[in-house]
Amino acid sequence: MSDPAPKLVKLTKKDLESDQDVRWCPGCGDYAILATVQRSLAQIGVKRENTVFVSGIGCSSRFPYYMNTYGFHSIHGRAPAVATGLKVARPELDIWVITGDGDGLSIGGNHLLHALRRNVELKIILFNNQIYGLTKGQYSPTSKLGTRSGSTPAGSIDHPVNPLQFALGAGATFLARCTDTDAKGLGVILERAYRHKGSALIEILQNCPVFNDAIWDQVKDDPTNKQLPLVDGKPLTFAGGTMGVRLGSDLVPEIVKVGDDGVLPDQLLQHKERGSKAYAYLLAGMTHPDFPVPVGVLHTEDKPTYESMAHQQIADARAKQGEGQLDKLLLSGMTWEVNADGTRH
Repeated sequence: MSDPAPKLVKLTKKDLESDQDVRWCPGCGDYAILATVQRSLAQIGVKRENTVFVSGIGCSSRFPYYMNTYGFHSIHGRAPAVATGLKVARPELDIWVITGDGDGLSIGGNHLLHALRRNVELKIILFNNQIYGLTKGQYSPTSKLGTRSGSTPAGSIDHPVNPLQFALGAGATFLARCTDTDAKGLGVILERAYRHKGSALIEILQNCPVFNDAIWDQVKDDPTNKQLPLVDGKPLTFAGGTMGVRLGSDLVPEIVKVGDDGVLPDQLLQHKERGSKAYAYLLAGMTHPDFPVPVGVLHTEDKPTYESMAHQQIADARAKQGEGQLDKLLLSGMTWEVNADGTRH
């Protein structure tokens, strides 16, 4: 279960802004995400001295420089590993991991998987623009089949990774999706993730105006018809409630008309944030253009965190065996001394 809300401190967005010049390309979706994160954390009332942003390598990974908190710009793909070590050593800290579809799902896929399956209490924000931006536009693990890029001039033949299905399979206990331009929706999700006790992954559909411009425009520019807002306990509807999603006889979701000449709302799939993982996996698999893109909280569950179990294990060992002695540990087992002449005894 989630801990009681911490004592809040009054902050403004400006309090979370660092003195560094923000250097992203004009029109980059990262600007909107940064502003929303700063505004949201100020409204939550986080303690800056207890807040850490850890990133890997990529355009999004410049994020720690722009937050007036502690930060760590680590190496490519290893942000989840660095953040895991920090959270275990300092469990009282609020740790956010900033990564991209390339950094987090390619070289960092292994590290992301293990952070999620261990349920380390990290808040992971994954910027998904379906391209490598920092290294000049190579295709990424989430790029669509056929994507033409500097590294795939004839079109990508890789089947793309679905970030939320990957995270669900790895064991993430909080999954959500939003767009970079939906400040209100992202703000709600950020606070939900902050309150969650466990691993949280937020996928943000983000625009790269230089190397993959407008990849999400249809989804973002027509949210009424191209997005599926998720409301816990409510049926899956969109297009002003005139269209919905139900489960077909072959267990495949299908789009149906809702109303007098269509199906009834109670015949539609009902969204349950704490529903089965099979339902969450099905939901995460609904992608544009075949379906409206689900946005909001897809799945959440309660499970002991890695760091809490690690510290309990240490406490149990101390209670049973007493405080350890480093000298005793170092001198136990097979030991010897090396003399000046090279002999040992």
